This record gives sequence, structure tokens and C-alpha cells, in this order.
Amino acid sequence: MQLDPQGVAPDDLSHAGSVVDKAIEYMMDQKIAPISVASALLGGALGLLARSMDDRAIAGVLRNALLSVESGELREMRDQLPGGQQAL
Repeated sequence: MQLDPQGVAPDDLSHAGSVVDKAIEYMMDQKIAPISVASALLGGALGLLARSMDDRAIAGVLRNALLSVESGELREMRDQLPGGQQAL
């Protein structure tokens, strides 16, 4: 895994994102409730972080996610969907 020139994202991040997108699509096709899909993905992500980072680093990741919500970044992504619809 190699960092990009800015030192931010590993080179396999796009591949991992595609795999997650396919998993979400599959679960939605199986009629799993969006909140259940999101909760399972978040739980899995937290478990992975717990195996690979210390608590302080995990808290930093979560703070960055919260800042994205509070700044409206996620709302902007949602508003860019056709008709402003929600993805899940």
C-alpha cells in the first residue's frame, strides 16, 4: 500500500471503495434496510480500525468524519444525486 503524492490516500483506496459499493448494491438488492447496511459497514470499519490503530488514531478518524457531516460535505454529496435523493 503506497500513499499518494500528498501522503493521504493509499493507491488501493479506489479498489476498496469499488468493492464496498458492490457490497452495498448487493445488500440493497437483498432488501436489507439501509440503516442495517450502514450499521453493519460502520461496525465492520470500526472493528478493522481497532485491529490496526490505537484508540487515539481511531478518535481522529471519527472526528474527521464528524467534521465532514457538520461542514455540510455529506449534504453536498447527497444534493448532487439526481433529484437530491438519498443513495441508500
